[in-house]
Amino acid sequence: MPAAPLLEVDDLRVAFRTRDGVVNAVNGLSFTVGRGEVLGIVGESGSGKSMAMYSMMGLLDNPNATVTGSARFEGTELIGMPLPKLNRLRGSSIAMIFQDPMTALTPVYTVGWQIVEQIRTHEKVSSQAAWKRAIALLDEVGIPDAARRAKSYPHEFSGGMRQRVMIAMSLACHPSLLIADEPTTALDVTTQRQILELIRDLQAKYGSSVIMITHDMGVISEIADRVIVMYAGRAVELGGKSQVVRSPRHPYTWGLLGAIPRPGQRGQRLATIPGLPPGPHDDQIGCPFRSRCRFAMDECSEMPQLRATGEAADHLDACWLSGDARKSLRGEIA
Repeated sequence: MPAAPLLEVDDLRVAFRTRDGVVNAVNGLSFTVGRGEVLGIVGESGSGKSMAMYSMMGLLDNPNATVTGSARFEGTELIGMPLPKLNRLRGSSIAMIFQDPMTALTPVYTVGWQIVEQIRTHEKVSSQAAWKRAIALLDEVGIPDAARRAKSYPHEFSGGMRQRVMIAMSLACHPSLLIADEPTTALDVTTQRQILELIRDLQAKYGSSVIMITHDMGVISEIADRVIVMYAGRAVELGGKSQVVRSPRHPYTWGLLGAIPRPGQRGQRLATIPGLPPGPHDDQIGCPFRSRCRFAMDECSEMPQLRATGEAADHLDACWLSGDARKSLRGEIA
């Protein structure tokens, strides 16, 4: 019998009540995360990637937010879980690396103190033992002279080093699931690669599952096992990394892949996706990507469902184009 998924998300929806009406940030997102798996979630800003994770983690404190659907972690429902019980899971069984480590770390406390607090919140250990583990974690993520730097404050670290501190903090209690919210944003390409390699190495060492949130298909091709492509709060393609990267099926995925710089492309303009994503109050009738898709047709006035349209039953997409049409049209996205 195959092992049960670590995380099962079914029909997750996040909506906000505003003066101008209801804004649907996440529209029926469903996926699973296997044990030891790295799931990449990719899409433009505003596609609902982070919002889905924040809602699942109970981090939406907006009184106008409504979260429905199901997110079962090791068989336990997270949506609607009482806050004290959720707090025991957050940081211990489920940890998160936030996008901006400068705002995620408290500026008035040393980084070592913050890691110690994380450990002692979830485990009954002495402050001396927790401090020793904090130094070991900082050393493990590549902070030089960890015993001394543990006494430094966040502003004394570079962006890449602060991100390493966040990774050390997230791994302090050996979580089963690590959610990385665009951990390489605003970092130079060399540091980006180092951070990705570090997450991959530590994930393999501790056996944690990882959800990698990013807008960069290059990051996805480096680290993910499976990929969800999101657009306007929906999943428009889902499959294994090799399936999505080498044989993408949705025109939006074609556009994302076409925007990746390639060797020998110096002096050439990168491909772009024309237009803008739907606004929060725009009516989404039919396929949300159709206003930007050069292959839109009459059928696109009806919302396509996420389904297998090719030979691979585990490669899903939400597009009305036929298989033969895709083969001939994909070359036009360059």
